[in-house]
Amino acid sequence: MYAIVDIETTGGHASANGITEIAICIHDGKKVTRRFETLVNPQRDIPVYIRALTGITNEMVQTAPLFEDVAHEIYHLLKGQIFVAHNVNFDYSFLRYHLNAAGYELNANKLCTVRLGRKIMPGLLSYSLGKLCTHLGIQNNSRHRAMGDAEATAQLFGLYLKNDTHDHIKQALKQNSKEQVLPANLPKADIEALPSSPGIYYFHDQKGKVVYVGKAKNIKKRVCSHFTGNNPNLQRQEFLKNIYRVSHQVCGNELIALVTEAVEIKRLWPKYNRSLKRFENTYGIYMYEDQRGYIRLAVDKLRKHMPSVYACNTLFEGRSLLLNLIDTFGLCPKLCFIQKNDQPCNGAHVGRCACEGNELPEVYNERIQDALNELKKTLPTFAIRDEGRTDDEHSCILIEEGRFYGMGYISHYYDVDNIQALKNYLTPYPGNDYIRNIVAGYADRFPQRKVSFSA
Repeated sequence: MYAIVDIETTGGHASANGITEIAICIHDGKKVTRRFETLVNPQRDIPVYIRALTGITNEMVQTAPLFEDVAHEIYHLLKGQIFVAHNVNFDYSFLRYHLNAAGYELNANKLCTVRLGRKIMPGLLSYSLGKLCTHLGIQNNSRHRAMGDAEATAQLFGLYLKNDTHDHIKQALKQNSKEQVLPANLPKADIEALPSSPGIYYFHDQKGKVVYVGKAKNIKKRVCSHFTGNNPNLQRQEFLKNIYRVSHQVCGNELIALVTEAVEIKRLWPKYNRSLKRFENTYGIYMYEDQRGYIRLAVDKLRKHMPSVYACNTLFEGRSLLLNLIDTFGLCPKLCFIQKNDQPCNGAHVGRCACEGNELPEVYNERIQDALNELKKTLPTFAIRDEGRTDDEHSCILIEEGRFYGMGYISHYYDVDNIQALKNYLTPYPGNDYIRNIVAGYADRFPQRKVSFSA
């Protein structure tokens, strides 16, 4: 038996919205044998655009039962039935959430009439309920009302049952089938094409734009994990609704996948990626020569077209490093913008400091250069050589003077001993502190995979 369900709600996700109307058509595989329909008081205002769409007003639901008052009947109508809906994960997540709040645990096999339509009636321009009904001649005189849409979905499902010559419905109901959990618009073929290798994957929206990038030790397993569970929050429901395609890139090992994920998020800025967008160096130490010929150092926010001599996460980190250079090499705190008042210079060369004109630029600049050379020595240069995508290649990541230079793949037999020659095989990428840290951490954990270069 099938329970064909449609609900109207106050919004797009269950955790912060209520149900305003529900309709259930029990279908025995040949016809509808029972119908249930009721308005529901959501105990909150129905937004004006939803009132306009559905025609359900606040006055209409004012005297309607609360969901908890009809939960028992709804649960026993659905219990043991196959839950069918157009974009089933939306309706199921709402009802499961509100039934759970009322003390009932719903666990049902699901069928999505959007996904089934793509298989049983392929090649249509649209699989929205309205367009399908128009194409197939199904009358729906109460669109966007629960019973009108449930009846239309029941007729649609009846046509699927008659035209399912390849047993798509039977296959979708198998325990190991992914059809019950996949987003409505994502072809199963995309999942079947995914490898079980380390790499990154891309979720695309209806226009092909990348909306999410992820990394994985096992691409197929990780992609499928996105669709398990019934989290009712807004972000997940919107995320699932907007997935139309998945593509991938095999990376050879987890480190390359981690770095590639960070690079691609920075390049594509996908809508649903949030955490890695925050990993950015925001400050740097800059060097320039003033009108008197003195080289000056300053900590400032990173600027896109101005290369810094050192990048750091915070203003405090940059100032601490600069203070250390001032103390070690006798630099002028005023020329380094650390001391900004009109008081006499409090540097190591008080009385003969460059800021007072008592030291020639050439002499002072030598100490600046010594400080920069020392800073450069503290910035590591090394490569990580690791497993590649095939047996006859290795992956390689290069950190040059503390900065991520790039990555690529080299021959299994290539001898990594010359940094300039190695660069010919690598693709440069913009880096950030996140990438630098994960590569450095990986080098600490696997020192046998680290390649150092002689000065």
